[in-house]
Amino acid sequence: MAEIKRKKVVIAVDESDESIYALRWALEHTVQPTDEVVLLHVQPPPQLYAGGGGPVGFYATPELLISMKKHQERATELILENAKKICEESKQINATTLVKVGDPRDLICETVEKEHADLLILGSHGYGAIKRAFLGSVSDYCAHRSKCPVLVVKKNHK
Repeated sequence: MAEIKRKKVVIAVDESDESIYALRWALEHTVQPTDEVVLLHVQPPPQLYAGGGGPVGFYATPELLISMKKHQERATELILENAKKICEESKQINATTLVKVGDPRDLICETVEKEHADLLILGSHGYGAIKRAFLGSVSDYCAHRSKCPVLVVKKNHK
């Protein structure tokens, strides 16, 4: 009998419905119970200044930054707990987790390379052309720059 190759699969997760849909879809259709699954969440960097383009705005105090950081850490913890639970319930996969802080596009690609991933899976937010032009598409960026195959799962909005 042929030996089953164990793949290393990085799945990018965030708080969006599209991300959770992609995780569930991947577990159902692509990921095998023998695969090594890494759940990656990238936090945006903390904002030191908020406000409009004009003179109105405020600078964050150290206390506010600490509070924002704690909130962000708790949100990340909840996202990853949920994703791990989905992996365990779906295919009894004990996934590992990674948290990075910065630009998701660059950090996802860097992590894939550093982890020697065989496959990257991420969801598509389904932005239109205008929104994609301003925000950039993480999935498009990763599909063109990742060192491994990329599976972009698009949620059916019907």
